[in-house]
Amino acid sequence: MTPLTRITLDPDVMGGKPCIRGMRITVGTIVGLIASGRAIPEILAAYPYLEAEDVREALAYAAWRVEETEVPLGK
Repeated sequence: MTPLTRITLDPDVMGGKPCIRGMRITVGTIVGLIASGRAIPEILAAYPYLEAEDVREALAYAAWRVEETEVPLGK
């Protein structure tokens, strides 16, 4: 997987949720907008400080996270 340089995790920003470039816009917000039928140009118009690559990385990050498997470490 290509390194995701635009996704940041900072406990002081949005409670540590994955965000775009340290801003207060979460990956979940972007994924939710896409899921509700918003097109990338609409998202960029609503959030002019975002770039198309931010949206693509948010989707890539979300896809990677849902494919992760948690393995119990035992008792």
